[in-house]
Amino acid sequence: MKNIIITGTSRGIGYELALQFANAGHNVLAISRKTPQALIENEKISCLSIDLSDENEMQKVENFLSHSWKKVDVIIHNAGSLLLKPFSETSQTDFENIYKVNVFGVANLTRVCLPYLQKGSHVVTISSMGGIQGSLKFAGLAAYSSSKGAVITLSELLAEEYKERGIAFNVLALGAVQTEMLQEAFPGYEAPISAKGMADYIFDFALTGNKYYNGKVLEVSSSNP
Repeated sequence: MKNIIITGTSRGIGYELALQFANAGHNVLAISRKTPQALIENEKISCLSIDLSDENEMQKVENFLSHSWKKVDVIIHNAGSLLLKPFSETSQTDFENIYKVNVFGVANLTRVCLPYLQKGSHVVTISSMGGIQGSLKFAGLAAYSSSKGAVITLSELLAEEYKERGIAFNVLALGAVQTEMLQEAFPGYEAPISAKGMADYIFDFALTGNKYYNGKVLEVSSSNP
């Protein structure tokens, strides 16, 4: 039984992951702004309503960990904010809003959890193929894709900084997955894999990937995009 923190659990991949880990007997801390009833009703899942763009809200996580778990085995940084807008119309505020969730949220949550991570802990950041250097890029995703590139480098740096403690940091750069967020950005596009299908892969990787990888970026995509 492991203690698993997952962000972005209100829908899509994060929602499927929370249920999958709970059903497998693990303890789950589900973090999202909105909390689905199915997660609230699951006895293995604790839910925190948190806006990851607000650093002050990380105190809720600190309070939970210090009073309840005492240790964290896995963090899955799954939450993401997407903006589809021409670069000429993308303001600094737009960039800041995306980076607050996709980059600063990852950094702040990791920092809060550091005292509770131990040898064998695994921090998995869900990035995007759009953040991979040299990959196919799409107009209108300047803020989103650049933020996903930033967390890749952040994870590589943290893997180096905390390798002596035995904490692994890895990134999964996902291709298109059939989620609500994808449909909102690209109406009518049909991705080759479902949210549950991708959750199946992430589930296994989060539990065992740190035995084989640290500081690595794995491209998880069967299509282009």
